[in-house]
Amino acid sequence: MKPIIPVTRPQLPSLASLMPLLEQIWDSRQLTNGGPLHQRFEQALADYLGVEHLSLFANGTLALMAALRAHTDRDTRGRDQVITTPYSFVATAHAVRWNQLTPVFVDIDPVTLNLDPSCVEAAITERTTAILAVHCYGRRCDTAALQALADHYQLRLIYDAAHAFAIRDAGGSLLRHGDCSVLSLHATKVFNTFEGGAIVSTSAAAKQQIDRLRNFGFVDETRVASVGINAKMPEFNAAIGLLQLPAIDQALAARARVAAAYRQALATFDGLEPLLPLAGQNENNGYFPIRVGAAFPLSRDALYEHLRAQGIHARRYFYPLICNLEAYRTGAGSRHPLPNANLIAEQVLCLPIYPDLAADDFERVIAALGTAHASHRNARPCLIPDPSDAR
Repeated sequence: MKPIIPVTRPQLPSLASLMPLLEQIWDSRQLTNGGPLHQRFEQALADYLGVEHLSLFANGTLALMAALRAHTDRDTRGRDQVITTPYSFVATAHAVRWNQLTPVFVDIDPVTLNLDPSCVEAAITERTTAILAVHCYGRRCDTAALQALADHYQLRLIYDAAHAFAIRDAGGSLLRHGDCSVLSLHATKVFNTFEGGAIVSTSAAAKQQIDRLRNFGFVDETRVASVGINAKMPEFNAAIGLLQLPAIDQALAARARVAAAYRQALATFDGLEPLLPLAGQNENNGYFPIRVGAAFPLSRDALYEHLRAQGIHARRYFYPLICNLEAYRTGAGSRHPLPNANLIAEQVLCLPIYPDLAADDFERVIAALGTAHASHRNARPCLIPDPSDAR
């Protein structure tokens, strides 16, 4: 049995480089609560990303929860709806629900795979308080159109930027858009601190509010001004982050080489279509999604099983759609017609990609795709989707 090839594998610093920082933690006995390593890493990460106001969190989900708490309005107007995408990891919608808000799922653009601004506008009502957009796979949302909607309808605009580490557009960091952007530093992400997250705010005052929310709402030793949570990043995770930063550019370059090799190899397979890069931004290649089209002899799910049988753990990111999960099918949100999202959720498969993906493992993936293509060439019927089926 050959070893499993996972969809991703975290980059790690050497144990030898970690020991001096562990000794600092042991000497200081400050394990959390904004210790010296936390302060160093928060500033170093902000500098690397090219942003001014960044707050570290214990994980990305807590950061999303705090961002929604800080930037949504449930006052006398009774605004309790957040327009968001169904094509994301479930934490996006969970953060909405944990804030006792209602997610409203609208369709995505079939090219960017992000919220379609026209669908967002059609869903806005007097109950809408915010738009929660996701830069899916690090692909830039239509930030100008979404900001125009937020300004016109007086809504808050929050970006789930879990996939968008180090992504830049013509104006600078993608994280500068909206009222805030939320990063994930989870082990599966391009840049990780084992567990971790961050919020990028637009002002010092907004950062101060976020910093208080992540620490129970404390203003000082005796004053609690708001209902907060315990979401502080521990010193150990900050130490990991400090060690990861010097290696991130090298890791991004390695990911780019793997992505380029995939694009070259997949050009020989009919029906396997990598997503085209978006103009006006760089890529971090945190994922390598392909669309399994009708020209390929296996369906997406059959190809997924074919690869898994050979120890290749590709993933169906994101399937099912959030709104089709048990927790959201009834009573936990509302949905508008989702033809594009439903189709994409049934077509996309993310292939293994990480900086140290071995050449032999890469060839295993390509060979497995080749055997699927060759041995099942005449096995798949031609299915023409009903365009009226919005499910």
